[in-house]
Amino acid sequence: MMNQLIMSRLFTLMAVLLSMPALARHVPAEVRAPQGDSTVILTVAGNCGMCKNRIEQAAKEAGAKSAAWDAESQQLRITITAPTSLAGIRKNIAATGHDVDGLPADGNAYQALPGCCQYSRTAGQLTHAPVAEGADSTAIFEVAGVCGMCKSRIEQAAQAKGLETARWDAGTQMLSLLFDPAVYDVEAAKKRILAVGHDVAGHTADANAYRKLPACCHYHDENNVHRKAGGHDHGTDTENHDHEHTVTGVIMRESNRGELSPIESANIHWLEAPSVSARSDASGVFRIPHEEGYKRLVVTHAGHQADTITVTDPHEVVVVSAKGNVLSEVAVSARRSSNYIAALSPSRLEVLTAQELFKAACCDLSESFETNASVDVVNSDAVTGSKQIQMLGLSGIYTQLSVENLPGPRGLATPLGLNSISGAWIESIQIGKGIGSVVNGFENIAGQINVELKKPETSERLYFNAYTNNAGRSDINLNLAHRFNERWTGGLLLHDNFMYNKNMNFSNNGFRDIPVGNLFSGINRWKYENGKGFMLQFGVKFLNDKRTGGQVDFDPATDKLTENRYGLGFDIERYEAFAKIGYVFPQNTHRSVGLQLSGTAYKQESYFGLRTYDAEQRNAYANLIYQDIIGTVVHKYRTGLSLQYDRYDERYAVYQSPAQRFARTEAVPGGFFEYTYSPSDKFDAVLGIRGDYNSLYGWFATPRAHVRYQPVPGTTFRLSSGRGQRTANILAENTAALASARMVRIAAADPAENAYGLRPEIAWNTGLSFDQSFRLFHREASFSAEFFRNDFVNQVVVDYENPRELVFYNLDGQSYSNSVQTEFRFMPLPHLEARLAYRFFDVKTTYGGELLQRPLVARHRGFLNLGYRTHSGGWHFDYTLNLTGQKRLPSTAVNPEAYQMPEYSRSFAVMNAQVSKTFGKTRPFDVYIGGENLTNFFQPNPVLAADQPFSDFFDTSLLWGPITGRMFYAGIRFGIR
Repeated sequence: MMNQLIMSRLFTLMAVLLSMPALARHVPAEVRAPQGDSTVILTVAGNCGMCKNRIEQAAKEAGAKSAAWDAESQQLRITITAPTSLAGIRKNIAATGHDVDGLPADGNAYQALPGCCQYSRTAGQLTHAPVAEGADSTAIFEVAGVCGMCKSRIEQAAQAKGLETARWDAGTQMLSLLFDPAVYDVEAAKKRILAVGHDVAGHTADANAYRKLPACCHYHDENNVHRKAGGHDHGTDTENHDHEHTVTGVIMRESNRGELSPIESANIHWLEAPSVSARSDASGVFRIPHEEGYKRLVVTHAGHQADTITVTDPHEVVVVSAKGNVLSEVAVSARRSSNYIAALSPSRLEVLTAQELFKAACCDLSESFETNASVDVVNSDAVTGSKQIQMLGLSGIYTQLSVENLPGPRGLATPLGLNSISGAWIESIQIGKGIGSVVNGFENIAGQINVELKKPETSERLYFNAYTNNAGRSDINLNLAHRFNERWTGGLLLHDNFMYNKNMNFSNNGFRDIPVGNLFSGINRWKYENGKGFMLQFGVKFLNDKRTGGQVDFDPATDKLTENRYGLGFDIERYEAFAKIGYVFPQNTHRSVGLQLSGTAYKQESYFGLRTYDAEQRNAYANLIYQDIIGTVVHKYRTGLSLQYDRYDERYAVYQSPAQRFARTEAVPGGFFEYTYSPSDKFDAVLGIRGDYNSLYGWFATPRAHVRYQPVPGTTFRLSSGRGQRTANILAENTAALASARMVRIAAADPAENAYGLRPEIAWNTGLSFDQSFRLFHREASFSAEFFRNDFVNQVVVDYENPRELVFYNLDGQSYSNSVQTEFRFMPLPHLEARLAYRFFDVKTTYGGELLQRPLVARHRGFLNLGYRTHSGGWHFDYTLNLTGQKRLPSTAVNPEAYQMPEYSRSFAVMNAQVSKTFGKTRPFDVYIGGENLTNFFQPNPVLAADQPFSDFFDTSLLWGPITGRMFYAGIRFGIR
């Protein structure tokens, strides 16, 4: 029988056998063919058209007069003439990698088959195969799945020569293999599982295979909400669930080979109320009304022994399996959290799924981290509306932002780049703390955030999201996707943001809290797969952002660049073209080559009071990656070449002063090599080295290392260390200073040399983390602790300590950051998920010879997130609390008393909450309402000297708290798959 599995909700099952090989009818074949022409039918295992050609050709080469193989029946019909040896034909077919009539295929030949040809091999097929001597080994790794069908499919895909047992547990999402290491290839098993549609150990499954899975097997679908095996996740108290409700279930037939198919027209009724009945449909699914007191379901079907099932929780999906003409209940499975740590990743990788993003408005990327404890997003200043990431206590410029592992908004686009990526486009966000892989470049210092956008082959055909709030902001998002044929898919993602409330001014200082205007962006993307290992993705992105800010009554037609009223404005255009080309070698699926390409053009025209800043950037990026194994999958490597090219042209001018121009061309070609040692699923070591040549600064090396050790299941230690280097773009990264009266000064011998006359920023990052999972209150829980330290060898110091100026200079002394974070995740009650975190930052830099705490960085932070879903999944309630401790403020002691600020800011709390409801069954849609900053706390004086915006004391850069108070919003989401 199958292991017990629990499902809490199930949509209509699609064709169950789409992802499983057809049942082969074994037709005995003579060892010796009779005299004359004879027709013989053999059972030959295979999958596709490539298999058909290979099998038929092998038969003909061995003497068959004709050969015709049928994939559905798995039968090969051959015509032979004496004295052709039928045994020779069978042997020749087996030599190509295909099992034939009890004769197992050659193991090496099977492993060399293309991924699409690697059919599932059952234990029964392998009983004839010799097993090498020696002790068996065990491998345990994570495989994503949902239900009993997933279990059967995963275990079948793992089958190969040398495998003793394969057991997948839905509760832990772990697959355990017992095998002969001299014969069985674990890495090849992972490839086969990926090929049938299931994510494996951080690797994404084949998109087409996932799409063809039955609906109940779509583990990325948050409607498939499941619980842990044993049914304890809901506790023993069922009084809250014993009410009117519709119980959903599915009835399946399990073959001797473990394959599943739906049972249609099974009869179901309550033992307590026989008149309340239902019948399973063609997909095996049934739905039956439930009322208080109904506890036992009777399931009957012609030719099967009936079963009576006790329903302890009516919101759990009832799964019934028929095997050996006996109907019996199977319970359950677990769903993956909307926010989780990738268990088998060598680096500490936190994944935010689309469901996590639904917990808040998430109109753009800058708002996608509101329910996350690892990343802070803060306003850069009090007037421009730009936001920046903070990770490990460092500014976001030290965190590498990528979109599907291609460069995201960088360089001049950094300040407003977070606003350019719509939240409705995002499939998931991967947050990697500490140093990253050398494959992704040399710029990462504090971490990497990779945004995965929705793919046309797996996303909704149509997705619409509309949002509005009481402050006057509105967002409209439209996603379209279409599959043209088996090879081509295309998608269009559109985002439009409107803000026209000129009077939004919580602090009543006369300045707009958020600039008004319109941002429009979009992506048109295409994907091609030929089914033979070749894949191509390409597309274009565009952005147009026009904003106007400053004083509430500022009118650019009459006040721009005058002292009538203070105003600021942006006019930004950004265009990007990208492509990904990949090829997996059919004869060796461990070997692949990929080329990543992108090119961007960025143009900005802006003004701040009496200052102007116009800039252009041209960027080209190429990354060629080749990967393979060395002997066995224990030793893997990736190597390649890369090119990063940037051309900058910046023009900065202050009223009645000569314009300053900073232009540079920076080309960085390089190469990398990364070796991975994985002797078991308990241990990984990744060692990487890069060598790059910067056209401005010369050669430099980037070594990096990651180690993961799992002494026992559920306990994971990670260690990472490495070097990062980047070139600072001091004007674009500090627009707050441009909007202030501070004089900008570059303390360098020749600001026109290289990049502003400054050296590149270089730092070493070392991190240690510990993750422990366990069960609390009979439900999943976890605890994590981490420590990361950054030591800067050189840093471009941004010195705000003199309120009259902003000075940039090379580090002369120490600069470091220490970051400690602990996080506790658990379920105190059924359906209620809780996450608590505490962070401590010790961040110091040498300013003018004195080691000081980095300004505007809180040493202490607290975080709480609560998420509750009703048992039917229709209502979602989410609450987030962020506690922020004091921050050191740059000195303003030389200012007049009216324009001075204290040495430290206040501590404050920000609370956000959201309620969403799903309506409809055939075409469901979500309606959500929420509130941000419910405590209504905002910085009382975000703009210093707001009453004298053209004086020497005017400063918008000393923002330590929220700039806007309490706001409410509402929206609707609708998708068609």
